[in-house]
Order: sequence, then structure tokens, then C-alpha cells
Amino acid sequence: MRKLPLDHPGTADHRSPGRYLWWLAKGQWHTLLLGMVFGIIWMSTQAVMPFVLGRAIDLGVADKDAAELLKWAGLLFAIGLVQAVAGIMRHRFAVTNWLTSAYRTVQLVGRQAVHLGGTLPRKVSTGEVVAIGTNDLSHIGNVMDVTARFAGAIVSFLLVSVILLSTSMTLGLVVLLGVPALTLLIGPILSPLQRRSAHQRHLMGELSNTASDIVSGLRVLRGIGGEQVFHDRYRRESQTTRRAGVDVARLQSVLDALQVFLPGVFVVLVVWLGARSAVAGDITAGELVAFYGYSAFLMIPLRTATEYANKLIRGRVAAQRVCRVMELTPDHTDPELLAPSPPVGSDLHDVRTGLHVRAGLLTAVVADQPDETAALADRLGLCAAVVDDDVRLGGVPLSTLSRAEVRERIVVSDTGATFFSGRLGDGLDVRGRGGLERALDTASADDIFDAIDDGLDTIVAERGRTFSGGQRQRLILARALTSDPEILVLVEPTSAVDAHTEARIASRLRAQRAGRTTVVTSSSPLMLDAVDEVAFLRGGRVAAVGTHADLLDREPAYRAVVTREVGLDQREGALR
Repeated sequence: MRKLPLDHPGTADHRSPGRYLWWLAKGQWHTLLLGMVFGIIWMSTQAVMPFVLGRAIDLGVADKDAAELLKWAGLLFAIGLVQAVAGIMRHRFAVTNWLTSAYRTVQLVGRQAVHLGGTLPRKVSTGEVVAIGTNDLSHIGNVMDVTARFAGAIVSFLLVSVILLSTSMTLGLVVLLGVPALTLLIGPILSPLQRRSAHQRHLMGELSNTASDIVSGLRVLRGIGGEQVFHDRYRRESQTTRRAGVDVARLQSVLDALQVFLPGVFVVLVVWLGARSAVAGDITAGELVAFYGYSAFLMIPLRTATEYANKLIRGRVAAQRVCRVMELTPDHTDPELLAPSPPVGSDLHDVRTGLHVRAGLLTAVVADQPDETAALADRLGLCAAVVDDDVRLGGVPLSTLSRAEVRERIVVSDTGATFFSGRLGDGLDVRGRGGLERALDTASADDIFDAIDDGLDTIVAERGRTFSGGQRQRLILARALTSDPEILVLVEPTSAVDAHTEARIASRLRAQRAGRTTVVTSSSPLMLDAVDEVAFLRGGRVAAVGTHADLLDREPAYRAVVTREVGLDQREGALR
């Protein structure tokens, strides 16, 4: 029994969809091989049953020989038992192969998402990644699932052909040449089916992305009355996707119909030829019955072959999506020559803005344009789309350090941070370092647990939707504090909480992070009054540094930002 998920999924060959599927197959070759062996036994036992039945009729029934009839009946029973056991084992390995390929793909995509970090949402839509986990996995797994039956179909077809050729050259040639001909008749449908399936898969990814955006922004949409607009947009996109699905279904229905119709015509032809041979005395009654059994059985390998082609097409389309995600590279990669690690407790400096964060202090950053502080936070954590040498830790540019070291020493928790579904305690203490109770107290999140029954064992819904915006923000702050990094960058950590809660968080944050470097982007006076130092950005550069009270006295522009005078002036101007 294979343990899933795997300890390590391996390094995928994602140069093409075919190479990726082949790489998956090689990684589970032993279970694939066993599945193929049992698939061959399973179908081969079905293939020889008509032969045994025919012999039982000729030697037992026609000759009125009870001993021969009993012998062939016993052989038929034994073959049936072998077929049953082989069928069970084939199905067992088929499920194992499906699950193994699906888990490996999930692990690969998940590992790639972690590797890309903030690069992922900038280069591929959320819906595209979601569709891999909800749709593509099934198609990739189906390719591995059907492989065992396809191997059995080929071998059993050859076995039946040999039996027929030894009995009747004419009927043997009809079967040997007819089955591949029927398969070729279905071939022209497969290429258009692949194109339509790829188009439908693209639209499904776009639709998933739209749905994700709507659900995540539902509160805002309700606030501005935009629900109907986005409802109409989703409806239009869903109808487009539905029509694409109907186009796929049309071709799929034709393919399914031909899989029944063509073998049916073929069976009629073989039975007709066999009946003529029996009337002419070329074959016995038992051989005629056997020929009918062969004809009926050959529908199975024929349908299996077309099913394999169909699932392989869908699997290639799905694998292509996986390959596109795997081909992405992060905006910043580790340099070939790593710089020496700066000592713990080093200052953090951003050359572009002139920001200097002194080690061990709680520093706040305020800007006349809020977007500037968010962009600065991304640069401080090496999360920006364009990485340069502007940000330095202890005089060493972050771009010259390994990404793993930067992620270990500097943690950025921004307003876009969210929760994965699963146990709440696991989502809060992601590094397993402990200290969760103190972090929850600092984030003033105690009251959240009064409203839930299972405490840290509570199962969190996707994106943490079971919690309100303020609760989610406090839990995310607790998660960031639990990681206890050398440098913690918090982007607007209290924007969704009330004033009393914000005051508690501000005072407790200072005690929690005593002796550790903390950067907070905020324009809230309650937060600014609790920090050691405030840096005011104006026009993208640090214009003043000091305490909150000091800057209020000597910097009118700073006072206008934190007291919201800028917003009032703009509204008054608009009214005038």
C-alpha cells in the first residue's frame, strides 16, 4: 500500500504535456505494471470464455458426453474465478494509480505555489490554479486509471484474433482488420474534441477566477450596491462556459454513440458470416456460439481503446495547464554567489525611500499616498514584482541573500493575507514554535474563542469566511506574531477593528515585540502613539522622522494625513 501524500513528489518534467504524463507514469511504474498485468489477465479470461463455451457445446452437449461437459463447465467456473480475482486487483491498482498521480500533481502545484510566493497571483489567475485542483486532477488520474484496461484490451484483441484465425481464416481476418478500421473511423472526432475541451477548460478557469473575486469582495459589493453588476457579469461568463461545455458534449455524445453503433454493426457482420459458415458446414454449432461470444466481447476492447484515446486527450489538456504553472519562475531567484548573512539584530534600510529601520524598535511608516506604504512593505520582504538592491539588511542587499533566508528572517503580513481551510490551531501556529496564547492575547482575539465551541480545533472554512473581517484580521495578526521572525512587517494590522480593540493591540504589540524589529504601516493615531519611531513618507521619500507627538507639532503635512484633513479638504473641494 502506497502512503499518500508522498514524502517528496519529485522534480517534474514539464517541457510538454506528453512528457509530464510520461514522467508521472515512470514515477509509479510498478503499480502501473501490476495494474496492466491484472488488466491483461482480466480481459484475457473474458476472451477465452467463448472458446471454452463452444467446446462444451461441441464435446459435451452435441456428443452427449456428460464427462466432457462437466470438465469444460469446471474449466469455465475456474476461469470465472480467476477473472473475478483479477478484476478486483485491477480495480485496486487503477484506484491507486489514479490517487498517486493526483496527489503528486497537487503536491507539485502546491510546492510551486510556495516557491513562487507573491509572484504566483501576478502571473496566473486564482481560478486557473483552483481549476487544476477541482477539474484537471481528475483527467490526469483517469489517464493512469484506464492504462491497465487499455493494455488488457490490446492483448485480449490479439488473443481473440489468433483463436479466430485458427478456426476460420475469413472470420479471423475480418476481426483482425475490422477492429482497427473501426477505431480509425472514430479518429477524426478526437482532434476537434481536444480543441473544444481546451477552450472549455480555459473558460472554466476564468469563471472560477471571477467567482473567487466576487465571493472575496462580497461585503464590499453589498456596501456599494454592486451585487447586480457582478451578478450579471458572472451570469454572462457562466453562459459562455455552458455553451462551450455543450459544444464539447455534442462531440462527446457522437463519440459515445459511435462506440456503441460501430461495434454493434461489426458484431452483426461477424455473426452473419459465422452463421453462413455454420450452414455451409465449415464450422460447428459450438464454434458459431463461440464466434458470437467473440464478437460481443470485442466491443469491450474497442470501447476501451476509444475511451483511452478520449481520456488521453483530456489528460493532455489538463497536463498542459499544470505545465504552464510549473514553468513559471519567481520574480527573484537566488543569486549564483550568495552574500554573507548579516548578523542578527541588523538595521533594515531602504535606499529608494530613505527609510532606516533601527533594530529592536517598533517603527511606523505613514505616507501621504497609502499605496506607497504597501509597495514599501513588499520591497522590505522581497515580495515586489521588481527586485533591486535598494533594500539592505545590515548593509547587505536582500537580493544577494537566499530567498529562504529572507523569508525566515523577514515576515510581511499584508491586508491580502488569508486563511487556508482546516484546523484553526494549525493555521495559526504554522511554524510550530509555540507562543500562540500570548500572540492571541496581543491580537486581542480572546473574544473570538468565546463564540466558537471547539476552540483551536475549530475547522476553518475556505479563506476563513466563518469569521468576520475584524476577527479574521486579528487572527492573521496572531499568526504573524506566532511566527516570531527577526523582522516583522505589518500592513494596516488594525484597519478593521474598533478603537478600543485597536488601543489594546497597539499597547500589547509593543510588549510582545520588545527587542525585535517591527515595522507597521498605519495612519491611525492610536497605533502611531504606541510606536518608538514614525517615518513620514511624502512623494515617495522619507520627509521626517520622530515620535508621533513630535511630528504632529512640527509637520503640518503629517498632521493632515493622520487627522484625515486631506480627505476633508478633497471632499469639500469636490462639493464646491
